[in-house]
Amino acid sequence: MQASNILVFNKPFKVLSQFKDQDGRATMAEYIDAPGFYAAGRLDYDSEGLMILTNDGQIQQKIANPKHKLEKTYWVQIEGRADEAQLKQLRAGPMLKDGPTRPAKVRPLGSEVNKLWPRVPPIRQRQDKPTQWLEIRISEGRNRQVRRMTAAVGLPTLRLVRVAVGQWRLKGLDVGLWRYDKP
Repeated sequence: MQASNILVFNKPFKVLSQFKDQDGRATMAEYIDAPGFYAAGRLDYDSEGLMILTNDGQIQQKIANPKHKLEKTYWVQIEGRADEAQLKQLRAGPMLKDGPTRPAKVRPLGSEVNKLWPRVPPIRQRQDKPTQWLEIRISEGRNRQVRRMTAAVGLPTLRLVRVAVGQWRLKGLDVGLWRYDKP
């Protein structure tokens, strides 16, 4: 029997979080050559950052199933500047079309975002609209949840990078690369 393994991958922007695509878009197959691994959760095509892959179905369930409430950490570049009322709304769990979200941990980011790689293509800059980076930690995984949360409080997301899932961190892993890790 094959030993269970975890693979952490830094998914680039505009790459599908799957290994095949009928429409010819970039997939993880262009970056990962470790057979038998599959994604434990998804990351949107237009989002970047940490993905966990495994070759063990039980580990996959513990990571991907929302009932386990595994915390996911995102660095989010928003259009505009969050005021205290908007931060409070995000922390309380804003109302979305499919109901309220669970409370989130939210804090403004400082110079740590300088560690991020440049996005290709870059975010369009508008001189009349400032941007700000927030760290948002959630323990549920609705479709495009973080983007919908920031939009619900009037702060559209421009760039979204997942930097942690549970115990796993993106730290030190360049975009498009992967490494094995401990379960």
